[in-house]
Amino acid sequence: MKICVPTSGQGGYDDAVSEHFGRAPTYTVVDTESEKVNVISNKSEHMGGTGKPPEQIAQTGAQILICSGLGPRAIGMFESYGIEVYVGAQGSARQAVEMWRAGKLQKASDENACKEHRH
Repeated sequence: MKICVPTSGQGGYDDAVSEHFGRAPTYTVVDTESEKVNVISNKSEHMGGTGKPPEQIAQTGAQILICSGLGPRAIGMFESYGIEVYVGAQGSARQAVEMWRAGKLQKASDENACKEHRH
């Protein structure tokens, strides 16, 4: 299974979880079976590129996104790609994945979506 975590730099598994998933400079993708870690740059329209972050993340083959929080539109986009989203992550990408494995993160919903992103 591939898990994606928005991160703040090129540090991979040890990099900090970015506070704003759409404007995260990088996305760290962890393959839980092989433990391979791949860091990709955010090339979405939020960073001057094209497309939306969920589109870019779907191309990585990720089945799960773990982040600190995101808006309801993004949650809907991830659902349309079949990607489950969990919120409440903090610390490093490694710590975020461990929090998810331990059942300490909430599945994203309209109730726990970031309120400032309701457009």
